[in-house]
Amino acid sequence: MPKSKRNKIVSLSKTKKKGKEHKESIVNSIREAAESYNSIYVFSFENMRNLKFKEFREQLKSTSRFFLGSNKVMQVALGRSASDEIRPGLYKVSKLLRGDAGLFLTNMPREEVESLFNKFEENDFARTGSIAAEKVELLEGPLDQFTHEMEPFLRKQGMPVRLNKGVVELVSDFVVCEEGKPLSPESARILRLLGIKMATFRLDLICRWSPEDFELYKEGLDESDVECA
Repeated sequence: MPKSKRNKIVSLSKTKKKGKEHKESIVNSIREAAESYNSIYVFSFENMRNLKFKEFREQLKSTSRFFLGSNKVMQVALGRSASDEIRPGLYKVSKLLRGDAGLFLTNMPREEVESLFNKFEENDFARTGSIAAEKVELLEGPLDQFTHEMEPFLRKQGMPVRLNKGVVELVSDFVVCEEGKPLSPESARILRLLGIKMATFRLDLICRWSPEDFELYKEGLDESDVECA
């Protein structure tokens, strides 16, 4: 018997993949911004938190602009070598767009930028796969911070617990996480329940470019690293 065509599922929304036009738009936006702002910085980030970053970006939008995304696309926009850079010396900036990095273009004074980035830090709960900053161990005995309703959930996270006269109790010592090791989904959930924040979202300046000079901030880097990158 042939299949009925009346039950065919039709998608009401279609999304296009970000292709060549999208990349060209980003390249053009970066190039226009590079002509408009006095200074260009490369920064790295750890434990990105989108909401906090958005708030930081909004705070500076009157004087500055941020770009995050494909390092390759940002490199193309600035120029990968001295022969195709859009302004003298910008290829040095391009070479330092590696890993978790972004561009910050601004008209703010250097001292103000450095102060803002150095002060920016947000503690948050670590996610699955993050590296534990310390060892967390719970000792055998009552866990007064948890209500009796939590006992089944805690057991599902691998904790050796039981109810003793309505009180959640650990029947043996339990290691939530080990320093230097990745967090499992269960460990991340338990740390959140315990209120332990192990992740710090921060932005670190790597370099600064202006028409007059180029400066490296990152320790362990020098001009030869940029030339050879």
